Order: sequence, then structure tokens, then C-alpha cells
Amino acid sequence: MDSIQILEKLLAFPTVSRDSNLALVNYVADLLDAHGTASQIIHSEDGHKANLFATIGPTDASGIMLSGHTDVVPVDGQAWTLPPFEMTNRDGKLYGRGAADMKGFVACALAACLKAAKMTLKTPLHLALSYDEEIGCIGVRSLIDMLQAAPHRPLLCIVGEPTDMQVATGHKGKLAARALCKGREGHSALAPLALNAIHLGCDFVAALRREQDRLVRDGARDGDYDISYTTVHVGKINAGVALNIVPNLCQVDFEIRNVAADDPHEILDRLRKEAAHIASEASTIAPEAAIDIDITNTYPGLDTPASSQAVAFVKSLTGANNTIKMAFGTEGGLFSRDLGTPTVVCGPGSMAQGHKPDEFVSVEQMRRCDDMLEKLLKRLADQQLA
Repeated sequence: MDSIQILEKLLAFPTVSRDSNLALVNYVADLLDAHGTASQIIHSEDGHKANLFATIGPTDASGIMLSGHTDVVPVDGQAWTLPPFEMTNRDGKLYGRGAADMKGFVACALAACLKAAKMTLKTPLHLALSYDEEIGCIGVRSLIDMLQAAPHRPLLCIVGEPTDMQVATGHKGKLAARALCKGREGHSALAPLALNAIHLGCDFVAALRREQDRLVRDGARDGDYDISYTTVHVGKINAGVALNIVPNLCQVDFEIRNVAADDPHEILDRLRKEAAHIASEASTIAPEAAIDIDITNTYPGLDTPASSQAVAFVKSLTGANNTIKMAFGTEGGLFSRDLGTPTVVCGPGSMAQGHKPDEFVSVEQMRRCDDMLEKLLKRLADQQLA
């Protein structure tokens, strides 16, 4: 099977993050098994989802790992003109949810694994597929735990997120948090005697905007990014039951996306101090006033040196002369931090197509990825890398 045939199969699995990915994982395991390659399946605690890890070639050595996630974002509320969970091949484009992000790469990686199974490799090829990447790089952590305990860790990881086949060496880290603003309820006709939690929330949002202004003015810079500084973003506010009730709770969900030189926890500490100050002033009206902040998810950035051997190796496979950094996050930072594995991001398609209706990856991009992996297989067959 070639990569486009495999992609057609993968797109037919509706692996939205809220749903199971087991049907896809079992398909991959069966496909590999039919070609003589065994897989390790690492189930989630509830058994509803799973990661997959497979090795082709020597089992007593470290190899090159191809990494991808199996989950996709929902299609709800999007104006698709083509069936999202069925591949449409039209005018050199392959349409379907996840075509770019990132089943296109997974299909190319699987096709490479099937070819590798027929070869004698001196250096092993590893395949790592994860779940729940789209909701914060959650599922891959149990796979990383397994690799940490393994006798050999991968020499290099290529995460195949869509980069238009450019070699990406970095992305920002992310810290997601929730601020619970606590006021005092009351009748809206007597609002001055109560403490409106939405007002507390608005005061905290103002503090977030002041911190963003500070980061723009005084924060670290990395000119390789389109947005060269750390960003602070409010994504959701939930509060209120009825118009005539002064709300006693307001929930503000926000995130920090940091460049490598900024510590998101230091930023969060400053925000906690601002929150405590806002609540202290409000306590003159209601002593129970508070703004409590909890981290809901976090993953590290990726900052692989552009001059490293890992980057030079991947550039030699693609023919690239330069490197890029990406605005969006990947699981690469976890592989780099927790395994100490040099990691590069390179895959077919563009994130400009990801998460949108009529998502697609071009046939040309798929063929370029196939070519990169063909060159990788030749290296693995010819050399024992170390």
C-alpha cells in the first residue's frame, strides 16, 4: 500500500479527541502485523484510547522515531462542502478532517514502515502514535513513560506536524490555567451590597492585558517566530445564572505561550500576585472575595539548536538549507525534555489548512514526505547510527 491509499483508510476513522481512537490503532497494529511487525499498545486508564509503538529492525539498539498523533479536532459547526471523514481526491488535493493535521504524515510513516519491514536495517526505525494531542499533548505521556523505562531511547525524533516539509527546530511552550473569581451573590436591585464576580473577572482580565503589555515591552524576544514574544490569551469566560442575580462565581480560562527564554511559571506568579491584590481590594465589600488560579495543562516548548547534528541530519533528508520555528505546539517538547531525544518537526501540509472546513493536504506534499522517508530508510539500511 502506498501513503495515499493508507491515508484514505485513516481519514475514514472519526478520531475526534472526545471519542475513541481504538479502531484506528487496531487497524495500524493489524497492518503492521500483516507485514511481520509487532506493536505495543498502551491503553489509557479507562481503556477508551491508546498509544502505539513499533520497532522495525534491530531491537537492541537506538533508532530514529517517527511520531504522530491520531486524534483530530471536531467538525461541529463548520461548513464542510465535502464529507469530513471520507477522502476526496480532487485537483491534486486530498481532503478530509486530519488530512493536514496530521494523518497525512502518519500515512507516509506507515508506508515507510511497510517498506522497512522488507529491508534489513542496521539502525532501527520506530513508529510512535499518540492520542489526545489536540487537547494538550495529554495521551503521549504514558508512551514517554514506557520509553523512559526502555533499555534504549530513540536517537532522533521526527514529529510530522504540517510544516510544508520545512525543517522546524522550535515552538513555544504552553501553560493553560483557570482563574476562579469568587464574589457574593445578591439581588441585582441591591447590586452595590453584593460583589459581582464578573467584575472581579474583568479586573483580572485587565491584569492579564497589562502583563501582555509588559511582555511586549520588556519580555524576551525570539525573532524566528512570527510573534517574537510570549503571549497571554483569554479563551473563555463562564459566569452568571440570570440577569437579576449578582453572580458569585466567574471562571476565566487563559493561556501563556512562552518563548524559551521566558519562564511561564514566573509569569503566573506575577499574575497570582495581581489576583491577590484585586481580591484584597474587593474584600472590603465581601471578606470572602478571592481569585484562585489553577494550572489545567502545560507542555514545554521545543528549542533544538539549528546547528545540531539532528537538524543537519533531517535537512540532509529534505534538501533544506534553512530552518523555521512554529507558532503552534507539538509533542516534540516532551520528547526533547523528558527523553533527552533531539527532536525536529517536519511533515506534509500546512497548518493554515488545519482545523478548518475542507481541510486538505496536497499530493505533492505527500510525495515529498515519501521521498524524505525513502532517503531515511536508505540511511538506516546502510549505516548503524549512533
